[in-house]
Amino acid sequence: MSTHLDAEENISAPPMKCDPMSFHELVDCLESQSTPPTLEQLNIWLANARISREDLRAYTGFKEGNYWRHRVFRNDSVEMLVLCWRPGHKTPIHDHNGSHGSVRVHEGVLWETIFVFDEDKGLSYRQGRECPVGEVTGADVPDIHQLGNPEISGQDLITIHIYAPPLGVLNTYKVGSAVIDLYTPNDFPA
Repeated sequence: MSTHLDAEENISAPPMKCDPMSFHELVDCLESQSTPPTLEQLNIWLANARISREDLRAYTGFKEGNYWRHRVFRNDSVEMLVLCWRPGHKTPIHDHNGSHGSVRVHEGVLWETIFVFDEDKGLSYRQGRECPVGEVTGADVPDIHQLGNPEISGQDLITIHIYAPPLGVLNTYKVGSAVIDLYTPNDFPA
């Protein structure tokens, strides 16, 4: 089930409470993980992180035709990415094939569409929503969704993603079909 947290939401349930941390402290925290953190923990860390445009400068770049993935950090337990989207860019409809993930909107507006898969009926639409700046949304296992920057937004989108364990091969889907394809995201800048 997809979850979301507003950046201003009061998160106080021990032991998951987290003081605000800088971008570099968040990266250090992720680097110290020896087992995959829970989705709840990823959501809390992202919701409480204080991240500036300057922090993301080395991971920000756009290209025509599709969004661009910039890796910040990866180990065996967790990875962090910054995705940069022009208007109209979107992911394939996918699940994370055993990983859960948390996404924070840094600039722009993210559209998230959530789907349901039935082996007999195939894939069908469940719901869609708009995620503004500062919002954190999470995808658990086996959530199926599509993320994108709507063509009508007229602005670029920057999102911060954390996956645990790191992403590998993803399952991709088509509405009305029971066929599941495979996709390996790997378009990092040189």
